Amino acid sequence: MATDSYDVAVREIRDEFGPRVKIERVSGDLGRIAEHGPPIEELAAACGVGRIMFIRHLTAELASFPVSEVPPAHELTELILAELPRHPRALAVQTWTDGASSGGSYYHLLEEGLGARGIEVSRAGQEFVVSCFASKKNVLIGLNRLEHSLSDWPGGRMRLARSDERVSRSEFKLEEALQTFDLRLPDGGKALDLGASPGGWTRILRQHGQEVWSVDPGELDRRVAADRGVHHVATTAGEFFRRNQLRFDVVVNDMRMDQILSARVMVDAVPHLRRGALAIVTLKGGGRNPIDAARRALDVLHKQYDVLTARQLHHNRNELTVIAQAR
Repeated sequence: MATDSYDVAVREIRDEFGPRVKIERVSGDLGRIAEHGPPIEELAAACGVGRIMFIRHLTAELASFPVSEVPPAHELTELILAELPRHPRALAVQTWTDGASSGGSYYHLLEEGLGARGIEVSRAGQEFVVSCFASKKNVLIGLNRLEHSLSDWPGGRMRLARSDERVSRSEFKLEEALQTFDLRLPDGGKALDLGASPGGWTRILRQHGQEVWSVDPGELDRRVAADRGVHHVATTAGEFFRRNQLRFDVVVNDMRMDQILSARVMVDAVPHLRRGALAIVTLKGGGRNPIDAARRALDVLHKQYDVLTARQLHHNRNELTVIAQAR
């Protein structure tokens, strides 16, 4: 979870599973469910459908050690293998810290021990994920199935490459959503990008084979505007809807506005969408009660969409990403 969202995530868990759930804060963005918590499968399911929105990563804790007392590689390996249903050919190992470090020394320690038992180690893409979190005082070891981890990145902190081709930092948000939720855009589809300027989300949609109508009174980056598969409509969303005769397969909305207003814009888009069209929208902020604000916005979306999930992703900061399908 994001550091600023820790208390919000705790409230969500207790709203879903009862006030007796005891949660301890391990670091700025890491909490431990200590007592009366649900099985991790149930917690993952609640996160998966958006009933819990402010958790990014899950693991089941195997052990915790003071930094000075971390066992040798072979003992950590035995600890991990004892929890697995069978001897695996490969495991993902993900390490992170509560600082800027990636915890690389612990990655290599686990890689050494597992490799000695003939197990291939990678950082992602395996059925089971070994998690290792290091604070200044303690090292926590966890193990979980990827399907219940929510993210295939250490602590849910997705890292995406910077490049000169990017036109805005907001691109990271859409890329993370597409990867995290394994979204597939239709081949040769028509996409509508609401509030498109300067064109970051339009650029990502083009990379995924969409012909894009970019709606924004503001200008697009000249590189995006020069793309023949991009149609810049320099007007507001409302004016576009009054004039448009097309039907779209995808609609995205990263506009900076109140959550309820943003949800209403998405509802206004529905008559212009094909049945089952994919919708991706970021809901901005939420003030002192971000859960309540987000839930009200989701109630608006539910009127015209099947909401598939909602989650605060690593690149969202104080936003939520909602994935839905038009009815």
